[in-house]
Amino acid sequence: MFHGLQINFNEQILLLISTPLYALVIAFEIIMSHLRAKGYYSIRETITNIWFTVSNAAIDLIIRGIYLLVLVWFYKHRLIDTWTMPVLYWFLLFILEDLAFYVEHSVDHYCRLFWAVHVTHHSSEEFNLTTGFRSSVLQPVYRFLYFIPIALLGFQPIDILFMFSLTQVYGVLVHTQYIKKMPAWFETVFVSPAHHRVHHASNIIYLDKNMGMVLIIWDRIFGTFQEELKEEPVKFGITKELEFRNHPVKMITHEFSDLAKDLKKDLPWSIRLKYLLMAPGWSHDGSTQTAKELRIQMGIEKLPSNNFDAPTDMLVR
Repeated sequence: MFHGLQINFNEQILLLISTPLYALVIAFEIIMSHLRAKGYYSIRETITNIWFTVSNAAIDLIIRGIYLLVLVWFYKHRLIDTWTMPVLYWFLLFILEDLAFYVEHSVDHYCRLFWAVHVTHHSSEEFNLTTGFRSSVLQPVYRFLYFIPIALLGFQPIDILFMFSLTQVYGVLVHTQYIKKMPAWFETVFVSPAHHRVHHASNIIYLDKNMGMVLIIWDRIFGTFQEELKEEPVKFGITKELEFRNHPVKMITHEFSDLAKDLKKDLPWSIRLKYLLMAPGWSHDGSTQTAKELRIQMGIEKLPSNNFDAPTDMLVR
């Protein structure tokens, strides 16, 4: 009971620190953008970003009690009973939580059902600190599932949620165009603004890259890392044009609508299921392509050397 109250107090302190920090750095970036005529901010996009984060927070608040109970149940059935070294406890919690975020983020990009939720975060053609608040609105409904293994390893649910809030602060601050490059050692280990600009790009070479929240090492280990290239300026947004860029509902639901159309096609259910679970852009007839297929077609990425390679004629849009 006392531990839960302490962590709740810590979250309040974190909020009291992060809120003025956000306000300060965002105000600075807006002023600099205006003075240098960069055009990094527009009123409509900024309001849309705020709408998304408020909607996300409201859903999170409504269901937090439910997913906290789920995590508590798994914690009660934990595999490791106690952690006797607090420093090791918090360090490992950070590592495990950052890895869990990487896995979740990768699934959001490589499974169309979850991409339909996550696409809101990528749909802005602007990239600034308020883009960090452009939340995937429905993500709180399932995000806690990725925390279950951490609870099973003996980490208290309330600590898991606090660590997530803490790493989110860093995740917001890398959404900037004003920091070009960090020192080489930093860019080797941590997610930098340059890394995250790549992640928000619609250039084919950059699609589905740099999934990390705080650590970039997961991308380097699992092959999803991509450097920001001088010869390939970043174009922010998604690969398709949206007619309702600031509509408060359609911006959240548009990919679900497109997904529903594909699921209604007169096709075997095994194929329809692939439209639901395969990567965005997958099609049974090659009429649309995934990011990987596009890179293979352009010669950026090699065709996998196994017995399940897609025929090259399937890579034509």
